[in-house]
Amino acid sequence: MKKLVVASVLSLTMLAAVKPAAFGQTNALMQLQSGTLDKAKTAIDKDVSEGKSAAKAKTWLVRGQVYQAIANDQTGVYSKLDSNAAMTAYESYKKGLEVEPNGGKSGKELNDALVSTDLYNAFMRQGAIRYQSKNYPDALKLMSMAGTINPKDTLAALYSGIAAQQAQQNAVAKEQFERYATNGGKDPSVYYSLASLYRNDKEVDKAIAAIDKGLAALPNNKDLGAERVNILLTSNRMDEAVAGMKQMVEKDPNNVQNVVNLAILYDNAANKMGDEIRKLSDSVKKGSSTTKKLAAEKDALEAINGEIVRLTGIIKKNPKAADAKRQLADVQKRQVEGKAKVAELEAQVKEEASKGVDAAATEKKIAELQAKQTQESNNAKEYYTKALAIDPKNYDANFNMGVFYFNKGAEMNKLTGAMDMAEYNKRGKEIEGQVCGLFKQALPYFMKAKAVKADEEELNNSIQQAENILKQFEERKVVCTEAK
Repeated sequence: MKKLVVASVLSLTMLAAVKPAAFGQTNALMQLQSGTLDKAKTAIDKDVSEGKSAAKAKTWLVRGQVYQAIANDQTGVYSKLDSNAAMTAYESYKKGLEVEPNGGKSGKELNDALVSTDLYNAFMRQGAIRYQSKNYPDALKLMSMAGTINPKDTLAALYSGIAAQQAQQNAVAKEQFERYATNGGKDPSVYYSLASLYRNDKEVDKAIAAIDKGLAALPNNKDLGAERVNILLTSNRMDEAVAGMKQMVEKDPNNVQNVVNLAILYDNAANKMGDEIRKLSDSVKKGSSTTKKLAAEKDALEAINGEIVRLTGIIKKNPKAADAKRQLADVQKRQVEGKAKVAELEAQVKEEASKGVDAAATEKKIAELQAKQTQESNNAKEYYTKALAIDPKNYDANFNMGVFYFNKGAEMNKLTGAMDMAEYNKRGKEIEGQVCGLFKQALPYFMKAKAVKADEEELNNSIQQAENILKQFEERKVVCTEAK
């Protein structure tokens, strides 16, 4: 009997020795289950400070669960216990896998906890609190941690990208928005933001790729399609911009804004070619002018040389001819000046030649550009007409059609200004009639645009100019000839 009693006492002693190592953990679990998170935190914090308890994976699992609950507290009572509770929970789960090989008996629970929705929510909730208080760097850290817990999630990537933008960490914002796109996100503003980030860093191809990803996710989004065209335009990739807009028009031919935008693209292309034509024409005129000046100076120098020969002959015959000597000295001075001028102009001609100003080749290029300009201009007119067929009251289509005729008239009017009297007498009246006709065609479109937006300054100035020009033609009794 004595042996049995001793054994029982020994068993009780062993239980008493084991109890303190598990008591804090058990108490923490009980408090966690009852919802008293402050007492659960106190118990588990004490438990992890004790060597034996800290060596058990279960202790760290419970600690993670307690802090995770604190982070997810929606009452606001316990969430203030630790503003970094989500990270503490994550680190606790990790620690549990370290103190015992693979977490021992708690290994599965620890690994599951590290990828759980509850831990994800803990990071997102505390990240949102940081964001609302405008602590964007910390909000980014927490929300991006949520993204590592659930790598396929779009919400964490979205808000991490926004927080990164606010924190001016644009490289990170790109990464997060790219993750959002890869995971199938469908918010068009994200693709727009991603493209803008790339554009700001002059990564145009990546900006276009970002928009293309958006269009793949949202094939019917008109704003993304328009933004793609804008990126191409600002990058001076006109042909691609036109091709992109044509696809949009073909997909939705009754979308008047797309039709107007395509017309504007053609219009802009024509105007750009006009600028290039003017520059080339100026280079030809400049080269031609210098060559003419050189020829004239050489002729003048040749005449001076002849005069020197004549005066020298007179002086030889009559060495006392004072008037001839005075004239010779004057002509010789002019000869020096003439030689210097010829040398200067020869240098200019040589310099222009070195710059590749080939008059014949340039004239050919001008002719080619003029043909292309005419085609682009006709395309613009065609699509403005189509836009007005869809919506006769469309302001942009009416205003730009008016500008089309107005600018054509102004350009043609320059021809009469450059004519000499003989040429004006021959063709001047005919061209003036065509100029008048173009301004007359512009005015009705301007007036239709005014009926839509009466207070547009640019429009009203255009109307006033057109009316003044037509009044001048009327006073001069010019007959307006409208183009078919």
